[in-house]
Amino acid sequence: MNYDYIFAFEKLTSWKESRLLVKNVYNITESFPKHELFGLTSQMRRSASSVSSNLSEGSGRSSPKDQAHFYQMAYSSNLELLNHFYTALDLSYTEKETFENLRNQICSLSFKINALRKSCLSSTP
Repeated sequence: MNYDYIFAFEKLTSWKESRLLVKNVYNITESFPKHELFGLTSQMRRSASSVSSNLSEGSGRSSPKDQAHFYQMAYSSNLELLNHFYTALDLSYTEKETFENLRNQICSLSFKINALRKSCLSSTP
Protein backbone atom coordinates (compact mmCIF):
# COMPACT_ATOMS: atom_id res chain seq x y z
CA MET A 1 0.00 0.00 0.00
CA ASN A 2 1.24 3.41 -0.89
CA TYR A 3 -0.34 6.29 0.99
CA ASP A 4 0.48 9.99 0.69
CA TYR A 5 0.38 10.36 4.46
CA ILE A 6 1.25 7.88 7.22
CA PHE A 7 -0.25 8.49 10.64
CA ALA A 8 2.01 8.16 13.68
CA PHE A 9 0.29 5.03 14.97
CA GLU A 10 0.80 3.27 11.63
CA LYS A 11 4.55 3.42 12.28
CA LEU A 12 4.34 1.80 15.72
CA THR A 13 5.59 -1.77 15.88
CA SER A 14 3.29 -2.34 18.85
CA TRP A 15 0.25 -1.23 16.82
CA LYS A 16 1.21 -3.52 13.93
CA GLU A 17 1.57 -6.45 16.34
CA SER A 18 -1.74 -5.58 18.01
CA ARG A 19 -3.49 -5.87 14.63
CA LEU A 20 -2.13 -9.40 14.27
CA LEU A 21 -3.27 -10.17 17.81
CA VAL A 22 -6.81 -9.02 16.98
CA LYS A 23 -6.85 -11.25 13.92
CA ASN A 24 -5.60 -14.23 15.93
CA VAL A 25 -8.18 -13.66 18.68
CA TYR A 26 -11.02 -13.49 16.15
CA ASN A 27 -9.82 -16.69 14.48
CA ILE A 28 -9.42 -18.57 17.77
CA THR A 29 -12.74 -17.46 19.25
CA GLU A 30 -14.54 -18.49 16.06
CA SER A 31 -14.47 -22.06 17.38
CA PHE A 32 -15.74 -21.18 20.87
CA PRO A 33 -19.19 -22.48 21.83
CA LYS A 34 -22.05 -20.43 20.38
CA HIS A 35 -23.45 -19.80 23.86
CA GLU A 36 -20.27 -17.77 24.56
CA LEU A 37 -20.82 -15.40 21.63
CA PHE A 38 -22.10 -12.61 23.90
CA GLY A 39 -19.93 -13.66 26.83
CA LEU A 40 -16.31 -14.69 26.71
CA THR A 41 -15.99 -14.45 22.92
CA SER A 42 -17.23 -10.87 22.93
CA GLN A 43 -15.05 -9.91 25.90
CA MET A 44 -11.93 -11.33 24.29
CA ARG A 45 -12.57 -9.63 20.97
CA ARG A 46 -13.29 -6.30 22.62
CA SER A 47 -10.20 -6.37 24.82
CA ALA A 48 -8.01 -7.31 21.83
CA SER A 49 -9.50 -4.51 19.73
CA SER A 50 -9.07 -2.11 22.64
CA VAL A 51 -5.30 -2.62 22.55
CA SER A 52 -4.90 -1.39 18.97
CA SER A 53 -7.55 1.32 19.44
CA ASN A 54 -5.82 2.79 22.48
CA LEU A 55 -2.43 2.69 20.76
CA SER A 56 -3.80 4.61 17.80
CA GLU A 57 -5.72 7.08 19.95
CA GLY A 58 -2.73 7.67 22.20
CA SER A 59 -0.50 8.46 19.25
CA GLY A 60 -2.82 11.31 18.33
CA ARG A 61 -2.64 13.02 21.70
CA SER A 62 -0.65 16.23 21.90
CA SER A 63 1.08 15.76 25.25
CA PRO A 64 3.36 12.89 26.23
CA LYS A 65 1.37 12.50 29.46
CA ASP A 66 -1.87 11.99 27.50
CA GLN A 67 -0.12 9.57 25.16
CA ALA A 68 1.21 7.58 28.11
CA HIS A 69 -2.30 7.40 29.58
CA PHE A 70 -3.67 5.71 26.44
CA TYR A 71 -0.66 3.42 26.21
CA GLN A 72 -1.35 2.38 29.80
CA MET A 73 -4.94 1.55 28.84
CA ALA A 74 -3.66 -0.51 25.88
CA TYR A 75 -1.34 -2.37 28.25
CA SER A 76 -4.20 -3.02 30.67
CA SER A 77 -6.47 -4.29 27.89
CA ASN A 78 -3.69 -6.62 26.80
CA LEU A 79 -3.50 -8.07 30.32
CA GLU A 80 -7.28 -8.35 30.43
CA LEU A 81 -7.09 -10.39 27.23
CA LEU A 82 -4.53 -12.71 28.81
CA ASN A 83 -6.87 -13.27 31.74
CA HIS A 84 -9.68 -14.18 29.32
CA PHE A 85 -7.37 -16.67 27.62
CA TYR A 86 -6.73 -18.33 30.98
CA THR A 87 -10.50 -18.68 31.36
CA ALA A 88 -10.77 -20.15 27.85
CA LEU A 89 -8.02 -22.62 28.70
CA ASP A 90 -9.66 -23.55 32.02
CA LEU A 91 -12.97 -24.18 30.23
CA SER A 92 -11.20 -26.24 27.53
CA TYR A 93 -12.26 -23.79 24.80
CA THR A 94 -8.66 -23.60 23.60
CA GLU A 95 -5.76 -26.02 23.47
CA LYS A 96 -2.70 -25.54 25.68
CA GLU A 97 -0.45 -24.98 22.65
CA THR A 98 -2.75 -22.27 21.29
CA PHE A 99 -2.84 -20.66 24.73
CA GLU A 100 0.95 -20.70 25.03
CA ASN A 101 1.41 -19.17 21.58
CA LEU A 102 -1.06 -16.38 22.35
CA ARG A 103 0.42 -15.85 25.80
CA ASN A 104 3.85 -15.35 24.19
CA GLN A 105 2.36 -12.90 21.70
CA ILE A 106 0.59 -10.98 24.48
CA CYS A 107 3.77 -10.94 26.59
CA SER A 108 5.90 -9.60 23.74
CA LEU A 109 3.35 -6.92 22.97
CA SER A 110 3.11 -5.96 26.66
CA PHE A 111 6.85 -5.28 26.80
CA LYS A 112 6.64 -3.07 23.70
CA ILE A 113 3.64 -1.12 24.97
CA ASN A 114 5.27 -0.60 28.36
CA ALA A 115 8.47 0.64 26.72
CA LEU A 116 6.42 3.05 24.61
CA ARG A 117 4.64 4.34 27.71
CA LYS A 118 7.90 4.78 29.62
CA SER A 119 9.40 6.63 26.66
CA CYS A 120 6.52 9.11 26.76
CA LEU A 121 6.83 9.63 30.49
CA SER A 122 10.58 10.17 30.30
CA SER A 123 10.03 13.01 27.83
CA THR A 124 7.67 14.92 30.13
CA PRO A 125 9.16 17.80 32.11
